[in-house]
Parts: sequence; structure tokens; C-alpha cells
Amino acid sequence: MNLFTQVKTLIYKDVLLEWRSKYAINSILLYVVSTVFVCYQSFKSVDTSIWNTLFWIILLFAAINAMSRSFLQETGNRQMYYYNLVSPLAIILAKIIYNSFIMILMAGIAFVVYNLIFRTPIGNLPVYLLSILLGSISFATVFTMVAGISAKAGNNSTIMAILSFPVIIPLLIVLIKLSKSAAMGGLIAENWGDIAVLLAINVVTIAVSLLLFPYLWRD
Repeated sequence: MNLFTQVKTLIYKDVLLEWRSKYAINSILLYVVSTVFVCYQSFKSVDTSIWNTLFWIILLFAAINAMSRSFLQETGNRQMYYYNLVSPLAIILAKIIYNSFIMILMAGIAFVVYNLIFRTPIGNLPVYLLSILLGSISFATVFTMVAGISAKAGNNSTIMAILSFPVIIPLLIVLIKLSKSAAMGGLIAENWGDIAVLLAINVVTIAVSLLLFPYLWRD
């Protein structure tokens, strides 16, 4: 099989396994909805800046819970089985694409629930949705790469936290800045710099994953 076919097959496998169990999706949705409800009961009404910051905090921890499970099933004999069938590039690409879809779906649901409960007006909705899209993909790429490294250390959560911290902090700063500007009515022309930074982070993270993961997988 060529690389494209391998990636497509692996994504189908992940979707099928998730559809059968539904454990991860249901638990993450429960976390998102319950956290939004708790925030509403605590604050009732917040200004736009706090509303925006709370949203990204909720989404960050939902992403950690979702992405940390990326390689839990690919251990032991199953790793050897995949090693003999598919390319490591196909494995990491499939994980990044699948996790990106999961994060976009989860972020969309979280935004709808969060906005319905708090009812905070957004000045420029298209730019805000763009920030959510870029943020979801960024979370997926960063945490998938770190989860792949952590999987080789026995899925050590401490290693995952240490490795992701230097990337996630600047990523969050840019995301909060971009989304806050959009919530205040900022135009896309005013935020090209932040959008370019997010795109660059995604490109660099995917490139590092493609370079590093084959060596980790063969170890």
C-alpha cells in the first residue's frame, strides 16, 4: 500500500474503534458540558476577556484528556504488527489527522454549549471560529507528537506534561490574543501576524513529528 492508502486505512481503524466503544468521546463531552455548567454556576455573567480565557482553559484540558490516549492501544504486540505492515509516517499522520477531526468536533460542541449558556456577544464571529479551528488543529498536532514520545516511555503522563509545556504556553498566548481580538470585533487583516504564527506552529510541529517519530517507532 502507498502512504495515502495506509493513512486512510489507519484513520478508518481509529474511527471504527471509537465508534464501537464511544468511551473517549462520551467522557470528553461530559467533561466539557459539566465544566461549562460549573463555570456558569460560579460566575453567572463575565466580561468578554474572562469569557474568552475560560473557554480556552476548558478546551485545553479537554484536549489533554483526549490526546493523551492517542497511543494507548498501540503497545506491545500491536506495535510489532503495525511495524510489519505500515510506515511510521502513515501512523503519525493518521493520528494527527484523526485527532484534529476529534478536536474540531469537540471544540465546535464546546463553543455552541458555552455560548448558549453564557450568551456573550462576539464582535467578529468568522475570525473567532477561525481561531477555534486553528487552535484545535494546533492542540491536536502538539499533543499527538508529545503522546507519541510519551508512549515510548510507558505512556508517562509526567513526560507528556514536561514536553508539551514549552509549546503550549506560547500557543495559548497567541490563541487568546487572536480570539480576544475577534471577540472585540477585530478584523482578519488586523490579526494576520497571529494567524501566521499559529500556521507556523502547526507546520513546524508536523514536520518535527514526521522526522522524529520513525526513529521512535523503530526503537
